Amino acid sequence: MIIRENKNTVRKARHIRMRYRISGTPERPRLNIYRSLNNIYAQVIDDRAGHTLVAASTLDIELKPKLGGLTKKAAAKLVGETVAKKALEKGITRVVFDRGGYLYTGRIAEVAAGAREAGLEF
Repeated sequence: MIIRENKNTVRKARHIRMRYRISGTPERPRLNIYRSLNNIYAQVIDDRAGHTLVAASTLDIELKPKLGGLTKKAAAKLVGETVAKKALEKGITRVVFDRGGYLYTGRIAEVAAGAREAGLEF
């Protein structure tokens, strides 16, 4: 009997493989994305210090009023713009994009596009 592997387990394994090559430094921190069924989260992380420098998600209080009636992709783009603005306020202009093991399409691509439009460089 063929046993189908869990999609999230496959994603986590892909993310672990990617993390061998992708690491955030103080000069160029890592922009990590996590996507749940209804929400999307973005963090800018310095892996050497082990600290989250900036974070934004669809659950943030300042974003909640703006999300009314938006699609998930539009909300993801808004999260990307928000995390980029917060990063620029802290003096972070260049990041390494970590897609979290997800395919670079849909909401993940929208977060990246929003962050680029707001001024972050990948």
